[in-house]
Amino acid sequence: MDERKNNLLKEIVETYIKTVKPVGSKSLCDKFNCSSATIRNEMAYLEELGYLEKNHISSGRIPSEKGYKYYVENLMKAETLNGKDMLKLQTIFANSNLQLSDAITQCMEIISDITNYTSVVLGNNSKDNLLRQISIITLNPNQIVAIVCTDKGHVENKTFTLKEGTDLLELTKVSELVNKKLVGTPIDEVGERLELEIKPIIQKQVKHYETIYNIFYDAFSDFVTSNSNVHMSGRTKIFEQPEYNNIDEMKRLANKLEDMSFIKKIEKIDNNDKEVKIYIGEENEFDANVTIIRKKFVIDGEEKTIAIIGPKRMDYQRIVGLLNYIDEEIEKRGE
Repeated sequence: MDERKNNLLKEIVETYIKTVKPVGSKSLCDKFNCSSATIRNEMAYLEELGYLEKNHISSGRIPSEKGYKYYVENLMKAETLNGKDMLKLQTIFANSNLQLSDAITQCMEIISDITNYTSVVLGNNSKDNLLRQISIITLNPNQIVAIVCTDKGHVENKTFTLKEGTDLLELTKVSELVNKKLVGTPIDEVGERLELEIKPIIQKQVKHYETIYNIFYDAFSDFVTSNSNVHMSGRTKIFEQPEYNNIDEMKRLANKLEDMSFIKKIEKIDNNDKEVKIYIGEENEFDANVTIIRKKFVIDGEEKTIAIIGPKRMDYQRIVGLLNYIDEEIEKRGE
């Protein structure tokens, strides 16, 4: 695209991020020293390319998901921190009594507070544990204990009250199938393999397969949760954004923010990438109605992930600037 179209799209994206209001041609005329008709033609062209969308309530335009992606990849420049934000973060990193991992967690809490987005710090404890065995122990006809063991010697157990009609013999058979197929799998990947490999088999062979499947899924999910170093700040902050005013949308996203199996997906995107990365909508594997901005790093041999979750109308420049600053401070500590 030519320079004017790029500048016009940049202005529309950044204006909409700040105001949450569709941008009309009249408001852009003075800035670009063009007639309203010229701006409308340029906006129509950007809409034709898929970078802008019409808003049904207004005659103005808003950025599309494709428009945000183009903006991030071609037009955005990371914002330099203002003095107030920098001082808050500097004060934490300057505290020599804080472990680096604790300093990072506190900084992410501050970022959540000043941006009204949700922040996440993820460790990787469960990733290094491989499934060694799952056992089913019968307590009585209505209760069983599922015991998960890993190659590192970690053991977790969970008691389940069985629904009427659940066959204990079928439970045992499924545990044998899981051990046969999934032993050696990283614990945090077992849930996904249960869904893709085990569930299709037991659907055909087990009468109450949903009940039995859920027992195994819950047992492994509990293991991942209890062994995951996950710190989330501002879990409800994101709901202050107007995109989530709808109660059904709020409930749907709230459920995902409570589910560690969804949160762990943030860690797995582009597993080996150490740069600040931006995943908009469908790209992020967590939720199609959010943006995730993420950075991975290593502290004392342990990989950690920090991430900000917000609407697609996220203040990209500011968040990237904040995460870049944290990255610089981590590098200073490592010197």
